[in-house]
Parts: sequence; structure tokens; C-alpha cells
Amino acid sequence: MASGKAPHCVLLVYLFLSFACQCFGIGVDADNSVLLVDASEASGRPIPDTLFGIFFEEINHAGAGGLWAELVSNRGFEAGGPNVPSNIDPWAIIGDESVLNVSTDRSSLFERNKIALRLDVLCDSKGPNACPAGGVGVYNPGYWGMNIEQGKTYKLVLYVRSLGSVDITVLLTDSNGQKLAAANIIASASEVSDWKKLEIPLEALGTSHNARLQLTTTRKGVIWFDQVSLMPLDTYKGHGFRKDIFQMLANLKPRFLRFPGGCFVEGDWLRNAFRWKDTVGPWEERPGHFGDVWLYWTDDALGYYEFLQLSEDLGALPVWVFNNGVSHHDEVVSSVVKPFVQEALDGIEFARGPPDSKWGSLRASMGHPEPFDLRYVAIGNEDCGKKNYRGNYLKFYAAIKRDYPDIKIISNCDGSNKPLDHPADLYDFHIYTTANDIFSKNHRFDNVPRKGPKAFVSEYAVNDKRDAGRGSFLAALAEAGFLIGLERNSDVVDMVSYAPLFVNENDQRWNPDAIVFNSSSLYGTPSYWVLRFFTESSAATLLKSVLQTNFSSSLVASAISWKNSENDKDYIRIKVVNYGSNTMNLKISVDGLENSIQASGSNKTVLISTNLLEENSFSEPDKVVPQQSPLENAAAKMDVVLPPHSLTSFDLLKGPSYIRITGADSFSRSSI
Repeated sequence: MASGKAPHCVLLVYLFLSFACQCFGIGVDADNSVLLVDASEASGRPIPDTLFGIFFEEINHAGAGGLWAELVSNRGFEAGGPNVPSNIDPWAIIGDESVLNVSTDRSSLFERNKIALRLDVLCDSKGPNACPAGGVGVYNPGYWGMNIEQGKTYKLVLYVRSLGSVDITVLLTDSNGQKLAAANIIASASEVSDWKKLEIPLEALGTSHNARLQLTTTRKGVIWFDQVSLMPLDTYKGHGFRKDIFQMLANLKPRFLRFPGGCFVEGDWLRNAFRWKDTVGPWEERPGHFGDVWLYWTDDALGYYEFLQLSEDLGALPVWVFNNGVSHHDEVVSSVVKPFVQEALDGIEFARGPPDSKWGSLRASMGHPEPFDLRYVAIGNEDCGKKNYRGNYLKFYAAIKRDYPDIKIISNCDGSNKPLDHPADLYDFHIYTTANDIFSKNHRFDNVPRKGPKAFVSEYAVNDKRDAGRGSFLAALAEAGFLIGLERNSDVVDMVSYAPLFVNENDQRWNPDAIVFNSSSLYGTPSYWVLRFFTESSAATLLKSVLQTNFSSSLVASAISWKNSENDKDYIRIKVVNYGSNTMNLKISVDGLENSIQASGSNKTVLISTNLLEENSFSEPDKVVPQQSPLENAAAKMDVVLPPHSLTSFDLLKGPSYIRITGADSFSRSSI
């Protein structure tokens, strides 16, 4: 049947091009290219509401020491494992063995977090065995230094127990020992004979981006500490998210948030996979786990609930990726995978169930009685080739569709090359490659079947070291060409997200990444800024466009119609990537308009660099960023110049509509 339709398609394209060229008097010569845009309402196609979103994986300390604003690393002393004695890193000792013994034991108040820190203080406040000036104890440097800012308040929470009375000094200091904030904990033996929770506000008197938390004493005795937390009070909406990092995400206007991985979901071994039930409830009671793929401990304070809350705060739909009984090295056979299936069903109930349901009531007790808007789940991550994946997948699929028929299910198997052999609403497509290859993939979805499951390009990036560096302009430019191709094929591509999203500069496990940060600063790589060109694409209208050029291997373009929510005005946005090394002359002709194009209010935005391998940095965060300027020659027909190696966006402001008055030969303007 496809062969019967092909001649009609060819004929329609021919007629469109012939009509456009006759109307506009346009031809293609060796030095010029032509972009024909049909802006008529009838030719437009709605772009999915969900086209562009973000993917969060706990990698590169993206959450622990990043988006999640907790300043204490290894706050529960669990990172060294459940056996004692254990490693308390990065906690360190103030004092030496002659005055202090530090160890861990299993005396914690919390059943799932049994490790506590024990301090045997051998010195005293006076006498021949007096403690050194400043006392003895422990300090925590956080994640490569705590960011403490003058005038801000930080909430310290800790649990303490002792065999006698205590006099503990709490200090925030800079790297030179200069005091930034202080408090004292004084309690009688009866007050701390059992575990006591303390909450102490600390107002910073100074600023340091490399601060630390100290707990010291000059009183002889035995003290235990557990679950020591330090959080800034000014997190986003009080939800625990670091404000500056959150804002970088919000500026992308993501329509979905895929979480929490990635390989983080699978684990190198199942015993270390992310399990949602261990990441909800009071933070003190979460056991945490060692992420054995990216090789660091997380206390899982940024857990399943927090990811759902983050999605809601961003105005994005959550896309939950859960383990399907498959890791990198071990798998559960399908005949006994039922407990994993039930865990997934329980997780959906936690997100969507009424507040009086078993798991919905836990969500409500955490402060969110209303259900979260969970509509998408992914069964595993990159597991398609695994022995038991298909059998496991079918069991998950059947159970979820039985109880939640509206939820869209994402398969790990690529359906772009051949039809899937199992039911799915979407299929995952991942691509990490060279710059030239990903640019050439802008046509990757041109010829995939238009029926069946849609593509979810949930991980893409240029990661070739020679091309990408730590986040180069070349990588971003090539990715822009790829994204334009996905936008043009948004009838078969429903969702797109870059990966990885974050990296703490002190722990780069993957390279490159979209957003780079440390304790106090951050910047977007050029790949981040490319995403900003697509923030208005979701839910916009894709306009039919044809690019006539002799440079098809280096030029790619798309056109959309969109409404600016900030000024309630309508625009046509034309995006063009010139991947070549020559300046290009482009004639743009927009046909089918019911409006005029207004030069005043129209803009041009360009991302460009003379050095293809240019990167942003903490010292030069804006070295490669988009530059916007008025588009003074904005019109339905205009000549534009595309610099070599550039991404250019033309935002054409639509003016008043033209409305024909019945019985008249002329048109009337309207401000509709």
C-alpha cells in the first residue's frame, strides 16, 4: 500500500515547490539557498506537548552535592557500610589519639541506619590533661567545600547521645579556621542519656565557598552523633533544591523529567540498584545505597518523592524509570519477577493513589495529599539485549496496563529500525557519537514508520573526546542540527532529552555534560545553550518548510509557529544550522500568512564561535552563549546571512490579521 501512495507524495511536493518558486520568483544558485515556509493554518502540524524535557541521573554528584542542597556528606555515617569499624570519610578528626578516639558502632536510633559515630574524649576542660585550645572532635567538609554566605541562615539537625552531660561547640569555619557561625549545645546527662534530636539555626557572619562544619568539645566523656544535616533555609520553595541549579533547569522550560537514571537504576549488581521504597519517608530513616556504576554513596535524600516534587515544581511531567529485575551483571528470571512487578505497582500507587490508600497515605504524610501527575513509566534502562528483558517486560506491561491503562509505557528496545515484537507506547533511542555523525543523523527519523510506538530520544550527546572536550561549541552545533531533525519529525518523535544533565566539577564521571557546577557557582556548556533555542517548540505548530540548497550536507532548518506566554504575541521561529565553514546566503520566503510580519519586535539570535572547540568555564561562563539582536529586515520575504559554523534563530513577530470583507475587493486589517 505504501508504494501506491508514494507517487501522490512526490506530486504534492513538486506542486508545492513549483508554486512557491513561481510566486516568489526564487531559484537556487551556487551561492544562495532558499527556505520556503508555508505558514498557512491548514499545513501546520501540532508538535507534541512533551517534545523537549530533561533527564536527571545520579551521576557526577548531580544530586548528592549538587541539586539537592544538603551540605553534609555522609551525614548518617553509613557510607562506609553496615559493618563496624567503618570508614567515616569525608569526616575527619580534630585532635590526635592522645586526646580522642573516634570509631563507629551499631547503636543508632534508626533500624535501617544502624551506624553511629562514637567519640571517646580523653582530655578535659582543665587540669594536667586539658584539651587543646578549641577542643577536640570532628569536622565535615561537605562535598568539596560547603558554600556559606553571609547573612543567610542554615538549619543544623543532628542526633546526640552521651553517658554524661555535654558541652559541644558547633562551628562553621572557612578553610583557614575563621569562624563564620557558631552555637553551643549544653545538656545534662539526663537530657542526652537517650538519643536526642536537636535543631539549631546558624546565621552566617561571613562568606566562604570552602567552609566546613565542626563539632568539638573540651569535656571528658563519651559522645555519639548520628544523622547530622546542614541545609540552607532558602532552597526552592523549601523543597530542598539548590536555587541556582533549579533555575538553570526552569529556564529550559522542560515538559518532562526522566529520572532517576540511567545506569543508576540498573546498578552494576541488583543489590546496589535504586529501589524507590528505600528513598521515601523521613530522611533519617532512609538507608541510602552505594551506586556501584558511578562509584559513590548517596543517602537518597533526593528520593522518589523528591523527584516527583521536582517535576511538579518545574511544571514537567514525571517519567519514572524503574528496575525490571535486570542489572549489568545479574538478572531475575521472568518466572520469579513478580515481586519486582509489585514494587513498580506500589510505586505508581505512591505517586497517584488516593491519600487513604496504602502507599498514597505515605505520600500524603510526607506533605503531598494530592496525587502527582505520573503518566509515563519506563521499564528498565538499556536492557533490551539482556536475556530476561523481554519476558520481564511483558509481565510489567500486563500488570501496569491492567491497573493503570492510561499510563504510557516505554520499552528499552529501539523501534526505529524494525517493528517491536512486544507492545509499547514509546521506545527508547540513545545516541552518543561524534559531531559529524550526530549532525548527519538529522534525517534519522525521516523514513521510520509513521504508525506504531513513538520514539523517546531520552539520551543523546556528542561524547567523542576529540569533538566534545568538556563541552565544546562544535558538539553543541552538531547536536543542534540533530534536534532540528527531531523537531521536523515530531510526528514520530514524542520526547527528547540531553544526557547527562549535571556534573560537579570535582567528580566528572562522564564527559561532557550540560550544566557544570561547584559548591557556589555554575555555568551552562554550549550544549545547554542550544537547548534554550528549543524551549518554545513543545506544543507549538510545526510549519511545512522546504530547504532548496546545494549544501544539504551542512545546512538544516525548521520553522514553527508559537505564542509567547510573556507578551501573548504570536511568532514564527525559523532555526537554521550552518555546519559548514563558509558564509551562507539564505533567502527566506514565508507564504500563507494571515498576518503581516512586524520588523519591530522581531529578533535574531545567534550561537557562534570562531573556535570550534571553544568551551565555557567558571572564569568565562559566557564565552559561548546566544547573542540576540533586533531583526530590522524582518519580513515575509527576506535575505539573511548565515555565518560559518553557526546556529541562528529568527523570531518573526506576527502583526495584525488580514480579514477579507465580504463584497469588497480589498483586505482589512484586524488586531485579532
